[in-house]
Amino acid sequence: MRILLVTLLFLSACTPRGTITLDPNAGQVGQVRSFLVGTTRGFTDDGRPNVERHEGLELSRMDISIPPTHQAGQIAWPGRYPDPEKHMLTQTIERYDPAEFRAELKRELRARPRSERSVMLFVHGYNTTFAEGMYRFAQVVHDTNMPEIAVHYSWPSAGNPLGYGYDRDSMLFARDGLEQLITEIASTGAEVVLIGHSMGSLLIMETLRQTSIRDRHFVDRSISGVVLISPDIDIDLFRQQALRIGPLPEPFVIFSSSKDKLLRLSAAITGRRDRLGNIDDIRELSDLNVIVVDVSAFTDAETSHNTALSSPTFLRLMNSMGEIDAAFGDDLNSSIGVLPGTVLMVQGVTEIILAPF
Repeated sequence: MRILLVTLLFLSACTPRGTITLDPNAGQVGQVRSFLVGTTRGFTDDGRPNVERHEGLELSRMDISIPPTHQAGQIAWPGRYPDPEKHMLTQTIERYDPAEFRAELKRELRARPRSERSVMLFVHGYNTTFAEGMYRFAQVVHDTNMPEIAVHYSWPSAGNPLGYGYDRDSMLFARDGLEQLITEIASTGAEVVLIGHSMGSLLIMETLRQTSIRDRHFVDRSISGVVLISPDIDIDLFRQQALRIGPLPEPFVIFSSSKDKLLRLSAAITGRRDRLGNIDDIRELSDLNVIVVDVSAFTDAETSHNTALSSPTFLRLMNSMGEIDAAFGDDLNSSIGVLPGTVLMVQGVTEIILAPF
């Protein structure tokens, strides 16, 4: 166990930790992307989200500037001397009450063509600060040219590689906040696609499970798709959650990698061989209507835990496909032509093993 913890510390220490840096003039240089945000984190005296748990959902809007020198898959954190030519910066932060949040979302919806009146709701994973989750989502939105309205849910992760227990409790604490955020979005008539990374995928599944217990039609009414990226979920637990939820939203896509070192560690800590995000036998999901996308051929050069978020090659592939729905729509046989790789089908589950161009 000590070796596992030391390895986890080493892997997590490879990436410098960043913070939100405000620059009201950053948009004069960079390309500004707007995000709606919901969080159950506490706040410091100067109004910045921290690692504490907050009973209640806080809502806001953030405008983030992407520098002209941005490289796909990377986040250029500002140091002591922020430079909008080189660094990802926050231009504005505006706090909202629920009515203001809904009004802003409705304005965004009305300003878009009907084909783009949907929301991508991103939930970050374990060991993630507010800034890291926010800027990672901004990077993905920019690199994939995502046309949908972008909403980020930030739950109170400790942002500490040794905080796995705290994060798991915080994930459970954050279920009600995510349910409230989904409800606020769905009340505007927007279609909601949920995107979870790592432990954020577990938060999504737990939230869908609890909403289904309360209202068995909630998922059908509110969710038009789910994407789980490197999900840190026990496979038996996922099956139980899926069965309790009922028919899963379509599409329901799982990105996995056999090279994911962090999930390998997570599995070892729990005494199991695999997690959902590095599953090696899709027959375990054969009675579920899901698509497993194997991205093992791609790598993020560190842990392969962020491959679908930070691999430049993979992001170029996603961007060349256009909307994800075009590749994972109802007619899989006709859409698979845009994907290099092979396809395996076992009853209800489909596995797509991707390869770089």
